[in-house]
Amino acid sequence: MRWAAILLLLLLLALPPPSAVVAALTADGLALLAFKAAVTDDPFSVLSSWSESDSDPCRWPGITCNNISSSSSSSPATTTRRVVGVALAGKNISGYIPSELGSLLFLRRLNLHDNRLAGAVPSALSNASSLHSLFLYGNRLTGELPFAALCGGLPRLQNLDVSRNALSGELSPDLRGCRSLQRLILAKNSFSGEVPAGIWAGMVSLTQLDISSNRFSGSIPPDLGELPKLAGTMNLSHNRFSGVVPPELGRLPATVTLDLRFNNLSGAIPQSGSLASQGPTSFLNNPGLCGFPLQVPCRAVPPPTISPPAPTTTTTPSTAAAAATSSDHRHHPIRANLIALISIADAAGVALIGIILVYVYWKIKDKGENNSDDDDSKRRPCRCIWPCNRRRSSNSNSNSDETSSEEGEKYGDQEEGELVAIDRGFRVELDELLRSSAYVLGKGGKGIVYKVVVGGGATPVAVRRLGGGGGERWKEFAAEARAVGKARHPNVVRLRAYYWSADEKLVVTDFVANGNLATALRGRPGQQPLSWSTRLKIARGTARGLAYLHEMSPRRFVHGEVKPSNILLDADFTPRVADFGLARLLSIAGCSDDTNPPPSSSTGGGGLLGGAIPYTKPATTPPERGGGYRAPEARSAAKAAAQQKWDVYSFGVVLMEMLTGRGPGDHASPSTSASFSGPSTSSTAAGTTTDRSGSGEHGGGVVPEVVRWVRRGFEEEARPVAEMVDPALLRGDAAAAPPPAKKEVVAAFHLALACTEIDPELRPRMKAVADTLDKISSSS
Repeated sequence: MRWAAILLLLLLLALPPPSAVVAALTADGLALLAFKAAVTDDPFSVLSSWSESDSDPCRWPGITCNNISSSSSSSPATTTRRVVGVALAGKNISGYIPSELGSLLFLRRLNLHDNRLAGAVPSALSNASSLHSLFLYGNRLTGELPFAALCGGLPRLQNLDVSRNALSGELSPDLRGCRSLQRLILAKNSFSGEVPAGIWAGMVSLTQLDISSNRFSGSIPPDLGELPKLAGTMNLSHNRFSGVVPPELGRLPATVTLDLRFNNLSGAIPQSGSLASQGPTSFLNNPGLCGFPLQVPCRAVPPPTISPPAPTTTTTPSTAAAAATSSDHRHHPIRANLIALISIADAAGVALIGIILVYVYWKIKDKGENNSDDDDSKRRPCRCIWPCNRRRSSNSNSNSDETSSEEGEKYGDQEEGELVAIDRGFRVELDELLRSSAYVLGKGGKGIVYKVVVGGGATPVAVRRLGGGGGERWKEFAAEARAVGKARHPNVVRLRAYYWSADEKLVVTDFVANGNLATALRGRPGQQPLSWSTRLKIARGTARGLAYLHEMSPRRFVHGEVKPSNILLDADFTPRVADFGLARLLSIAGCSDDTNPPPSSSTGGGGLLGGAIPYTKPATTPPERGGGYRAPEARSAAKAAAQQKWDVYSFGVVLMEMLTGRGPGDHASPSTSASFSGPSTSSTAAGTTTDRSGSGEHGGGVVPEVVRWVRRGFEEEARPVAEMVDPALLRGDAAAAPPPAKKEVVAAFHLALACTEIDPELRPRMKAVADTLDKISSSS
């Protein structure tokens, strides 16, 4: 019995003590185990392999480590593996954030967004002095955000995103300590009080500010206009701000879009600086605002030239009398101005009525004179594939484009069965089209496209046959074609003429002779990859063309299908946006659904309107080529009218493809020659996945894989830019050009990220996009 007890004692002494395994863990491992202990629910078992029996936390899922060198005067330099990243986003984890995470001294990125974490944000996180990115959005965090601790203890903090939580309290003036902050996103919380003034001028690195959907009140700080690097949208919407719009906001860069909707602002909108270029949507749902661009007159009240000073609290009888006298003197000129305005308005109204009466008189007279000439040409049958009517499109000898509006009125009286030129600058007869040689550029769901050379072999045009159908919609088709034809811009393919009969519908456009961007990016036999300057030129021209369609064309068009195959290139690689307005013409002609045109793919003739490369069906058609460029909300809103912000998103995807060489759904390899180490996430058949960072709010969060990859590289994983840029650019073998400047590439990436924001309201307007690209180009 004694020997048995002795043997048992020896066995117990041979076993390691319970704390020995834990002691083998590094300090970083112990801090991570404290987080695991704070988790109450882990439905995907992400933390199951975080074990105290594994002494190396760098092998745990979601943990990133780097080699950190340390040295002292008494010992040689040593290298140890330390935790620099914790990425557990979108894992549906419940629990709280323990203060022990602050002991990760070399932690740079903490990504816990889109989980179910509750409780407060611990101020002890400020002990992780290397932290530069803190992503906690999409949780259930409560309490006040410890601005003093975070901004005082984290000198390198660049990204702070705590949106979509239940945080409360005021925005502390201690925020001025975050001088390195680049992105501050506090949207959709319960912050309240006034936004402090006097702290923003020192935040010289801030590029994104979003404090929308809170309970902020008081006036907007004027020094918000002192943010020199701000880009995209400064979002102050859905709060309780009152007072005037500070004129100082006009000092913001011209590329910044303001969002001041759903507040209590009042007074005249200042027309200073960048404020003068804001659209009406920036100021909606502020009942007291007036002036341009809103359709609300200001009753002759001039806009403020400076922000109003703080009100005084004491008033003496003498100052009150002086104020009353001053007020009386101010009212008299206002009353006189009102009288003058009313007189001018009356005179203008009388003149307008007279002009309308004269116009109606001449229209009736012209119609009576032309009726007899048109009777014998109204119902001429057309039974052949090509149109059989051979009347001239224009009988005028003038070549001036300025007369196109008059021609448009004239063509309103013409009947079907005629080739109608949009303006007198384009002269071609239907007979000439029929006699000329033609070859097929492409064919598919959007009709057949021919190249036809007219004018004695000097003028090539592209002719698209839309087929038959749509029998009684001639006038609607003519009106739509004229509206499209009036869009004139160097970066837009111009519609020159159209034809309608019972059996045939045609549209004639300029011919662009150097293919499209999709072909140029993927390379042609014997052609070098596009250089950086050429890609920037194409991006700049495309943005200008889209901005024109959005804001300056006779009708504010929405393209709806912006993608590389719809960006045609001439011999100098000047881009021309093609196929805008085509979906509507096809619908009228009976070729597609009016409200839900199908996304074109490479088999559907996309981008062939005006194009030059003969159509050949590829061996395998990537399914993402058509739909992969569409905005998430465009995918889910099947019957919704297209929006301009859809085009902005699509352009952002195109810009990312030009920067990375990767299509919307590419994973492991770019579309050019070299290979990438792409993300190891799964994709759907359409080349897209569900982005948890945007799920459930705007179109289901379905985004192209390249957008996910670039966004994660910039915002979460801090992937080097060199790993995301098209290798052909870095090697300098693109058209024998040197590699691009890093600052230009980074600026272009940031612009592409702004264009592909999940929330459409956060995306810039195309005009702002074009202005930003002009600045990038001017620096090269």
